[in-house]
Amino acid sequence: MAIAILAKRRKENMRALLQGVTIALGCCVSGGAFAAAAPADAPAGTTGLCKDGSYTSGETKKGACKGHKGVKDWYAASDAKSAKHESKAEKKAEMTEKAEKAEKSTAAPAGAAAPSAAPAAAATSAMAPAKTTSAHEPAATAAPGGGPGMVWVNTSSKVYHCPSDKWYGKTKAGEYMSEADAKAKGNHAEHGKACS
Repeated sequence: MAIAILAKRRKENMRALLQGVTIALGCCVSGGAFAAAAPADAPAGTTGLCKDGSYTSGETKKGACKGHKGVKDWYAASDAKSAKHESKAEKKAEMTEKAEKAEKSTAAPAGAAAPSAAPAAAATSAMAPAKTTSAHEPAATAAPGGGPGMVWVNTSSKVYHCPSDKWYGKTKAGEYMSEADAKAKGNHAEHGKACS
């Protein structure tokens, strides 16, 4: 019986504490939402006081007292732009928090073996565009063969490349031969510049 009474009192105390915290938070939040009231001698529609003593009726705080040394006091409620930026910042923070929680929940406990990095790498590579070698990029390594007196003939474009060229031995389709043979087979030098 005594345990039941203690449990009931503990529950009532917790409820009272939560109500107090809720009221305090409500006061803090609502206190920040209201702007200071404009002075009685200010013209109707005044939204702020400039540092040089003049009043402004600008809709936003930004630029409201341009040419009047800036805003001294702002009387209007926070403008829509500020509210929009604040809500974006809140959403971004919320998304970051969710991502961190998700990352923590997928992390292995201290005693468990670390998960393979392969799934993470696969997910990262799935998001990144695939890197392909285009027809306009040379391959990483040159085809075996070639050497002094030899040119690389791109058999698909009928253009031959000199040993000093970045395309030498690196196009998708091609073969090495002498410059004379390349010309005899109807191929032409890249940009019309002969090798010899």
